[in-house]
Parts: sequence; structure tokens; C-alpha cells
Amino acid sequence: MSIKIAEPRRRSHRRSRLRPRTRNTMPEIDIGAVLAAKAPRLARLVPRPFVSWLRRTVREREINHILRTYWDLPPQEFIRACFREWGVTYSVEGLERLDPAGRYLFASNHPFGGMDGMMLADKLIDRFGDARVVVNDLLMYLDPLRPLWIPVNKHGAQSTSYARRFEEELAGDRPILTFPAGLCSRRPRGTVEDPAWKSSFLKKAYASQRQVVPVFVEGELSDFFYGVANWRRRLGLRFNIEMLWLPDEMFSQSGKHFRIAVGEPLSAGELSACGTLAEQTEYVRKKTYFLGEKLRAETASGKKA
Repeated sequence: MSIKIAEPRRRSHRRSRLRPRTRNTMPEIDIGAVLAAKAPRLARLVPRPFVSWLRRTVREREINHILRTYWDLPPQEFIRACFREWGVTYSVEGLERLDPAGRYLFASNHPFGGMDGMMLADKLIDRFGDARVVVNDLLMYLDPLRPLWIPVNKHGAQSTSYARRFEEELAGDRPILTFPAGLCSRRPRGTVEDPAWKSSFLKKAYASQRQVVPVFVEGELSDFFYGVANWRRRLGLRFNIEMLWLPDEMFSQSGKHFRIAVGEPLSAGELSACGTLAEQTEYVRKKTYFLGEKLRAETASGKKA
């Protein structure tokens, strides 16, 4: 396999802490406008009662309350304000072992489809001073977090500006978090796990000369969410209708604490020894889920004690 290696930029020892942004208008989510922008033909055919139902389902009012209250905060402070609103706490272990001057691409499981990226962004900023997260471009509508996002269009052609932004960030020094599954975890056979991981994150890591770091975030969604996903798959529907309930799932995590485990960096030599790119991808995935097994073992031993 021939992989083009890009020259990394010379490291600057100055860390850029994220600063507040100045705006003239306060951002809000308008589901009708989002639908019109993402699927204009469909939007013209959708009846108003359905749009009203959609607004309630995706918690438009609650999201806009958070945006109105905290819209002028810098990204990391906005993240922490969101989790205070939701009553969710989280902790990380293993991140302290990483070199703050290292160039890393973090590969994580994806249990929540948004909330996990926010948790990790907060912790990465603490350690490295800044961070970027590869996300579905729909999350660009969350204006206060736009500086952190590297948007990817999951359901259409990738825009030139998005692709250029990704390449620029890869060439830089900031840590980058990616979710190789592309979609949040499902429960197809009784166990919560990611869909198959795509190998593109490894190509990006090789090309930008970054070490890959496996990350596991504990947590799961409701039986309802997984049930809808399983029925949708049995019916042969390609549109992931269960994603409509992801915001509601996020608000339903109140009172919970989640642990994040960060593994050891994986060198290009260690990965290439695994074989093909697909085999290397599976190796990183197994490393990630082994971190989850360690967390569960710690919980079990703590209960026994």
C-alpha cells in the first residue's frame, strides 16, 4: 500500500487558548430552515404538523434556551455550561500520559452521537490548549461550537471548503478527534457497539504523520432508540430515522456520570505490522473496546470491594 506522507508544519510552542467570539446576532436553531437548507425539495412537501412534531422531537425549544443563555461564551465554557444544564458529569483517565506537544489523532467509539465529542473536546482543550473534532455538518448549526468542529457531510457531496479545512487542520498541530464509525453506536445483537469503522482515519493519520490514540467513552442510549434502529434496519429503510431522537437522548442523560479511557499512542510501525489497512483499523477498534472492558472490570472490582 502506497501512502503519501505530508510534511508536518513546524511546531509552535505557543498554545492558543480559545477566546470569546464577537457577534451581532444571537444564534438559534430553526428546524424548518434546516430542513429547507438540507433537503429543499422535501421541505416543500412536508406538512406543517410534521414540522411542529419535528421541533418537539429534536428539542428545539430546549436547545434554543441553551443558545440564548450561553451563546456568547467561548467554546469550552459553552460545553461546560451545557453539561451543567443537563446535569451530566464526566472524567477522563490516561490523557495525562500524553505529551502536550505531541501530534495526535484520537479515534473513539461513538455512544452518544454528539455529547461524547463535547466531553472529549473539553478534556483535550484542558490538556493541549485547543482541539478539533470531526463531526456531522449538521452540528455546524450549533454556532458557539463552530470553532471546534471539522464538518463532514454524511449524506451528500463533501464541500470544497469543508475538505480544505480538514486538510489544513491535519497539517497543523492541534489534536484531532475522530469517530471512525461515522454513526453513533447501535445495539444490533444485544450489545452496544459501533457500526463498522471506516479506514479513512488511518489514511489521514499517516498522511499527516500523527500518532493514533484509541479512546473509549462509556455510556449508552435508551431501549427506545435502539429498538427504532433495529426495526428500521429490519424494514430495509436506509434513512436513519432513529437519529431524530438523538437530542432527546442527550437531555435524558441527566444525573449520570461517564468515564473516558485514553489508551497509549500507536506508532505507524505498530499499525503497519498488523497487515492491511482494514486489519489495522480492526486493531485500533479492538484496542478501543479493550479500554471499555478495563473500565467495566474496574467497576466490578469496586462493587466487590
